[in-house]
Amino acid sequence: MSGNYDRILEPVQFGSLTLKNRVIMLPMHDHMATPEGFFSDRQIAYFKARAEGGTALILTGATAVSEDYAEPGEGWNSVASDAAIPSMKKLADEIHAVGGKIAIQLTAGLGRNGGDNKPGEPPVSASANQAFGAPGVTCLALTTSEVKTIVRRFGEAATRCVKADIDAVDIHGHTGYLIDQFLSPQWNTRTDEYGGSAENRARFACEIISEIKRVAPDLPVRFRLSLSQRFPDGRTTEDGLELARYIEAAGLDVFLADDGCYEAMDYVFPPYYLGDGCMVPAARILKDSVSIPVVACGNLDPDTAAEVLEGGDADIIGVGRGLIADPQWVDKLAKGRRNSIRPCIRCNATCVGNVLQGEHLACAVNPEAGFELEREIQKAPSSTTVTIVGAGPAGLEAARVASSKGNTVDIYDSADRVGGVLLPAATAVFKKKLHRMIDWWEGEIAALPVTVHLGYRVTADDPIIGQAANLIVATGSDPIVPPSIPGIDGPNVTGVIEAHEGARLGHRVVVAGGGLSGADLALELAQAGHAVTIVEMMDSIARDMLPTNQITLLRELAAADVEILTGHKVTEIHPDGVVVIGPHEVPKTLLADTVVTAFGVKAADELGTELKRHGVPYTAIGDCTQPAKVGEAINAGYAAALAI
Repeated sequence: MSGNYDRILEPVQFGSLTLKNRVIMLPMHDHMATPEGFFSDRQIAYFKARAEGGTALILTGATAVSEDYAEPGEGWNSVASDAAIPSMKKLADEIHAVGGKIAIQLTAGLGRNGGDNKPGEPPVSASANQAFGAPGVTCLALTTSEVKTIVRRFGEAATRCVKADIDAVDIHGHTGYLIDQFLSPQWNTRTDEYGGSAENRARFACEIISEIKRVAPDLPVRFRLSLSQRFPDGRTTEDGLELARYIEAAGLDVFLADDGCYEAMDYVFPPYYLGDGCMVPAARILKDSVSIPVVACGNLDPDTAAEVLEGGDADIIGVGRGLIADPQWVDKLAKGRRNSIRPCIRCNATCVGNVLQGEHLACAVNPEAGFELEREIQKAPSSTTVTIVGAGPAGLEAARVASSKGNTVDIYDSADRVGGVLLPAATAVFKKKLHRMIDWWEGEIAALPVTVHLGYRVTADDPIIGQAANLIVATGSDPIVPPSIPGIDGPNVTGVIEAHEGARLGHRVVVAGGGLSGADLALELAQAGHAVTIVEMMDSIARDMLPTNQITLLRELAAADVEILTGHKVTEIHPDGVVVIGPHEVPKTLLADTVVTAFGVKAADELGTELKRHGVPYTAIGDCTQPAKVGEAINAGYAAALAI
């Protein structure tokens, strides 16, 4: 860790606006708008918490400026009419009251990316493109007159922002949305003034900036540009730089540099596989080519952010999911509490995942995110004692919350360190944030009335059970090892947890089971130099993973030369290999020095079963009820402790 965050905390100029530090909250769709598209009380509370935590400038998610040719989807904000001004004003007032600044991200819509077209009509686009995700649907090309109408709508939206005391606006020019479709030659085949040369393709974006500056000359404008779209037929960095020069000349105040589009979705929502600062190179290249401030983004934790600023890669830091995980990200740095910042584990499960499923944004590690109106840890009227069995993610979160309420907590675990299944799962470099999560809990509970008892296996007849005023069971899960497979107990066979914990492995490794844990281990081993094969009986691997993350995993596995056999079942294990049967029922032997079993897990509910038999009241949380993802365990632990 750099340990010096002074540069992050310095003021910076953002157009005509002076920001108190160099951290801005990136725009992310949250699916919290009212049915009319206004800013809801839930949204305002969510944004206010981040501003109150020290973030200099909050940017909302994509907000529609027009409903002429497309309708915003459910949960989207819209400033397409004056009716939106009161909710914007309320948002601005609440942010200003806690010392923050607020910007609205303005969008022309998704275009070919779909989701906001008029009912019964295909999406609009720069040209007659095939709709993303629906190859049989051809988009309607906007006419020249319609393009100019949208430009005017941006000016009208900016005027409403000024009336509502909004501090700045951001133009959504990336991710392959409508403006990006005009910028990109693969989607823009127009022959009018908006197509052809780079200057013409940038004209739509430039006219939008010029129109905003015409009606609101003092309103700072930022533009988010994907410098490289990171797919074979997409825009290159050189193309992006040429466009950037035209866009800057239109009067832009600040650039945000990133990469990707829907064809390279993992760069839109970078998962943990992409590591720290995955889009900082784009910021560095853009900063060398323009004269206005540049914002860097892409998996920036405080230490990477400090390095970016100290190295001159960017002028401002954009943090998105990190501020969902901990709204006090900036304030904790300012107070010298770096280690108390709750880390984002970059799982995308309930921030991105919820929104993609039509639910409002939440967080795997911060159960209060998106629930600021309902969830708050307050001191209990009278304290009590809480006994927790299991120091995995569910148990640790329950201990933190219960003790934060003023209760005295004892937590027991048979292992010699807290963390449960997270501890072995965090061995891979790309999963280091999981390890930081364990460190964070240890730091939090060390300052609270929590006593941790390690190396202690609790049984149903243990005296501590009878003495427990409030009993929470969080005993986690156990690996599934099918006894019907001959050779499953052989000396060349080890479990996925043991493999993470340092079991001796040969060069050739077969991972039996292609769920997320097996696939991640396969990648970790391949990157360490092992020759790895995954055997999975279903038709794809990591089926329990968010598709946006799966894109990166599959690409990284391919780059590491991991062989993947789907539709195959392990039938026997020999000292020198594994026998599998594929779709054609023909046995095949895979040579292997080591076989790692990753057949999934089952609830470790033995203690709970015994407690029920003895009529002992308790609350079960986490994997011991039903194995699930880490975020579900954390949220369950929070809820159980909050209810005490």
